[in-house]
Amino acid sequence: MSDEHAGEYYYCLKHKTVEPYDGCKAKDRLGPYTSHAEASMALDKVQENNERWDKEDKAWEGDAGTESE
Repeated sequence: MSDEHAGEYYYCLKHKTVEPYDGCKAKDRLGPYTSHAEASMALDKVQENNERWDKEDKAWEGDAGTESE
C-alpha cells in the first residue's frame, strides 16, 4: 500500500467487514473513512443519512405547488 492511502479504511459490503485500501473492488465497499471504528459504523451512517434525506424530501415535497404558475 502506498503512503497516499495510509490510514484509509473501507467497509466491504460483500464481506461485511472493515478493510484497508488494498481490499475489495470499490463497487463493493463504502469509504474511505479515517479510522477503523468509523468504517465499522458505515451502515449506521448510511441509514442515518437516508432517514434525514427522506425527511428533507418530504419537507421539500410539502412546499411543492405553493408557487403560482
